[in-house]
Amino acid sequence: MHKQQKKGFLFKKYDAPIQSPFDRLFDIFKELIVHTAGDFDEAITWLREIDVEYKLTDKDYTIDDFIADLKKKGYIRDEINEDGSGGIGITAKTERAIRQQALDQIFGNLKKTGQGNHKTKHVGSGDEQTGEFRNYNFGDGLESISLTESLRNAQINNGVDEFKLTENDLIVEESTYKAQMSTVLMIDISHSMILYGEDRITPAKKVAMALAELITTRYPKDTIDVLVFGNDAWPIAIKDLPYLKVGPYHTNTVAGLQLAMDILRRKRNTNKQIFMITDGKPSCVREKDGTYYMNSNGLDEYIVEQCYNQAAQARKLHIPITTFMIANDPYLQRFVNRFTEANQGKAFYTGLKGLGEMIFEDYETNRKKRIK
Repeated sequence: MHKQQKKGFLFKKYDAPIQSPFDRLFDIFKELIVHTAGDFDEAITWLREIDVEYKLTDKDYTIDDFIADLKKKGYIRDEINEDGSGGIGITAKTERAIRQQALDQIFGNLKKTGQGNHKTKHVGSGDEQTGEFRNYNFGDGLESISLTESLRNAQINNGVDEFKLTENDLIVEESTYKAQMSTVLMIDISHSMILYGEDRITPAKKVAMALAELITTRYPKDTIDVLVFGNDAWPIAIKDLPYLKVGPYHTNTVAGLQLAMDILRRKRNTNKQIFMITDGKPSCVREKDGTYYMNSNGLDEYIVEQCYNQAAQARKLHIPITTFMIANDPYLQRFVNRFTEANQGKAFYTGLKGLGEMIFEDYETNRKKRIK
């Protein structure tokens, strides 16, 4: 991590008497691991510097004690580097802890809910009861019959002395569909995401980790796929999000959209959507012969027209695209407006703060679509 990026951190002396020394350091360590793209040595170097400035440890519990506890608790492991030298890497347990911390930070104000998915407004033969009743119709599943209401109906209709239960007595409790959503999250990893000394990739990673953790733990019937796009586009595993880095890339938005739609075509869920986090204009497309056409000067009509075509194609597939543009340039906003119009999707112009809340709000909105 470059020194100038430290300006983006704000560490305060944290007074939490109920926290153990390990837990206090672990919270900071998880933040640093995300900023350093999983580089343990760099994260510890930063942690030691912060310790000097903010006196996080004392003689009874040092940074070295913390590292020993990380290994003992299974958060780090010894590794062999490519050059054959020894090193230390984080484990899957740490990756999960990082995602959980991102979830708590970004969506911490959400109330806990039970297993399953959010309801739609569509009433019918679904999988969550509404408390509303109707008469049984041929074809209704036996599991939807309310035994209590049906027995009560039979008593009213037939009396107690000659009790019998007929088809006319059966009562069905209405239920709602739980909408299942397939989401693809696109993350721009072009060079502009760290341009001018502003770290935009770290907030994007944290949002991706939080959204992934939210969906996999609270909405297990939903799916989420994450892809990154620079000169090309490729999918990444959720577990690899902490290690994501920006490259010396242009922005091939077309490739990202094409891959996102390919992924969603294979999903069986009725509801599908694309989220795209980007801070720059599209500046690259790949030609049919495998070469790249690149132009970083302004908005190249040849490139942006292909973006509009992809937006329109997604609309035909009933896949809304929500663009989160981390930029304030008026000409980029005009591009996003036209792109959004072609898709009939949504666009948000946002700074880094509040990005997670905005994405979650839109995720909730989109996934409440009715199943026809």
